[in-house]
Amino acid sequence: MAEFKSSAIDCGVVEAVATQAFDVVVIGGGPAGMAAAMAAHKAGARVAIVEREQHLGGILRQCIHPGFGLSHFKQELTGPEYAQRIIDQVHATDIALFLNSMVLGIDSGEPTEDTAVHTVTLMSRDGMLQLTGRAIVLAMGCRERTRSEIKIPGSRPAGVFTAGLAQRYINIENLKPGSRAVILGSGDIGLIMARRCTLEGISVEGVYELMPYANGLRRNVKNCLDDFGIPLHLSTTVTRVIGHDRVEAVEVSQVDEHLAPIPGTERIVPCDTLLLSVGLIPENELSVGAGVELDPRTRGAVVDQNLQTGVPGIFACGNVLHVHDLADNVTTESERAGAAAAAYALGDGAETNAVADTSCELTVSPAGIAGYALPGRITAVALTKLNFRVRRPVDTARVRILANGEEMFAGKVRAFKPSVMESFPLPAKVIQRALDLGASEIVLSVDPVEEA
Repeated sequence: MAEFKSSAIDCGVVEAVATQAFDVVVIGGGPAGMAAAMAAHKAGARVAIVEREQHLGGILRQCIHPGFGLSHFKQELTGPEYAQRIIDQVHATDIALFLNSMVLGIDSGEPTEDTAVHTVTLMSRDGMLQLTGRAIVLAMGCRERTRSEIKIPGSRPAGVFTAGLAQRYINIENLKPGSRAVILGSGDIGLIMARRCTLEGISVEGVYELMPYANGLRRNVKNCLDDFGIPLHLSTTVTRVIGHDRVEAVEVSQVDEHLAPIPGTERIVPCDTLLLSVGLIPENELSVGAGVELDPRTRGAVVDQNLQTGVPGIFACGNVLHVHDLADNVTTESERAGAAAAAYALGDGAETNAVADTSCELTVSPAGIAGYALPGRITAVALTKLNFRVRRPVDTARVRILANGEEMFAGKVRAFKPSVMESFPLPAKVIQRALDLGASEIVLSVDPVEEA
């Protein structure tokens, strides 16, 4: 009979988990996490970055195309070049790095001296470890929607990939996902992969988009599709996957104004690969476990003007907060979060508005064709940057700020596109005026304007 050795737990002896203390703990080592960590470090905080991959850089490591850094570094870079510049800055500091480490959970202790202490439990090849921090920055990025989430009918053969996975296979793993591809969705990753597949000798039969407009940036439509002669089929979607062991073809159909397939418009497109570029979802499982409230519109955290969530001392930034179109914007936003987290952790939050003004508590809601508005609440009378996206393209529309039904501010008439994240500076005097009216909510409304 085999002998079993009793474990330490069986004997009633449990080893204490090693603990390390920091001022700010950043979860995620992509562009958002690194930018937040650098900003917190510059503010004088002791900072740690926890990253589940074995390298810093996040998704940028597989984005070998140019177009990064135009606003942040004032020159055009590829994704790896952009990431490496920030990685070098991080390595030049004493920021503690915990790579190959998976965060299991975030626990918040009782507040001490008006500041809560949070414990991040992580698992690495060296075992379990706990990091304590007065402030936590959530920078976990986002994940791709899969076939099961959009419920494409048909068989379940090999050859169906998300566009980001195919990008990793080609650019990092040096693997070829197929020979003849159809791309569903015109998001930026899908457009970029249409070009990348073509350059690698994979025939791209076409890009099929459910909506009557492209969801990616205009420059990507031109550079990735038009320049390579790849057709873009709007108001068309994949309605069936055909194949047994491997994808043999897909059925595509046109859709009506309600996005329902139109009977009789079906046609078969032979292919051996289907790439899905059908949206991104913020990776917020840890946030929910930490008690952070999520916005159903963005599927990211509800934050204030300093990117602080409803849990004191926990901040969020980057794609885990809301999906961005440019890495440069991620960096700028994350630097704000890192600076605010450091101010909170070091106790000078009052100077940077990281501590809420009890006399100011306003929620921010979208209206008109605005899909969301961020931040979701305002807790200080100060210049506040509002971010938003529209739900559909429009050539003439105006941003309006409302409180108690009264118009506080109106912007210029201009065009808006869903592919572009917009920003709007909300002056402190507008916030104060809303408070003077006794308002509890500010409404950001984007309203189409009929041309004369």
